[in-house]
Amino acid sequence: MVPGLKKDFGAGLRLSRDNAEHHPSGPPQKEGLSQTERMFQVASTFFSGILAINASQFIGAPLKFINPEYYDAYMAFTKQSFSVLINTMTQWWAPTVVRVSGDASMHGQLQQLEDGSLQCNFPERLIMMANHQLYTDWLYLWWIAYTNGMHGRIHIILKESLKKIPFIGWGCQFYNFIFVARKWEEDKTKFEEHLQKLNNSNYPMWLLIFPEGTNLSKVTREKSKKWAEKNGLEDMKHQLLPHSTGLRFCLEQLHTTTPWLYDCTIGYEGIPPGQFGQDIFTLRSSFFEGRPPKSVNMHWRRFRVADIPVDDPKAFEIWIRNRWREKDYMLEYFSRTGRFPTD
Repeated sequence: MVPGLKKDFGAGLRLSRDNAEHHPSGPPQKEGLSQTERMFQVASTFFSGILAINASQFIGAPLKFINPEYYDAYMAFTKQSFSVLINTMTQWWAPTVVRVSGDASMHGQLQQLEDGSLQCNFPERLIMMANHQLYTDWLYLWWIAYTNGMHGRIHIILKESLKKIPFIGWGCQFYNFIFVARKWEEDKTKFEEHLQKLNNSNYPMWLLIFPEGTNLSKVTREKSKKWAEKNGLEDMKHQLLPHSTGLRFCLEQLHTTTPWLYDCTIGYEGIPPGQFGQDIFTLRSSFFEGRPPKSVNMHWRRFRVADIPVDDPKAFEIWIRNRWREKDYMLEYFSRTGRFPTD
């Protein structure tokens, strides 16, 4: 490592080798010049794809003033292109086993085809929530949208800082992703404006939100523990305590057109007890060293929005915390057995 060179760029892109030993996916598959060549292949494929998609977005931008429906359809097509890009890159350079299960509420929603691939039969309008373990959780959830043919209609809630990233941030703005500053006084108006645009029963839409607000790490783990102690709550073991305000507002605004809340509990095989997935399955280890998660495991369930106490902030706070407590039990079971419990 060159002295003085920054070692951690965030978002899972770590250049240091501090996670090289005892990795759950084994030793690096690529090292030295082979790894450098792989890094070049990954980076060149990603950025050439991003530039092409970004260019097509700018070309189609005038449609917004000519015909908004054509504009939405055009941007949905470019969003599909981005989904195909990241899924293809994952298949080439970070392939992994994906296991999907669900409870009784998911009957008929998950189907394994004869070739072993997954087909989801989710509705065209839903709100999706999930626990947040890795920076790349969204990648696997976007793949779920791909299996449902909804990879061009997914909307994600992101940090405000990502909006400023050249090309990537611009593309996310074209996709009408929602950027938040994590200050409700500032975010509420933005939320309301975006949700009004999405609140159309004829508009296919998946809205993805991570109620924990950020991914699980040593720093966020300590913050969650202190917050729990301050408020007299029992902390989670495998997650952060969820925030209720943003999710409740989404459900409140969209409940007349979006009848279902889908919940995904996601777990990664091989994370040692007391350690955090973000430190193990980084972009470097997964894409450059050839050490992606041994398996990605998702357990699904769904709730009717009409059955959720959306109108009562206190009751909803208890409701979402109870759902997270159930997810924590499932993650404990997963940590012991490598599988989620099945009905």
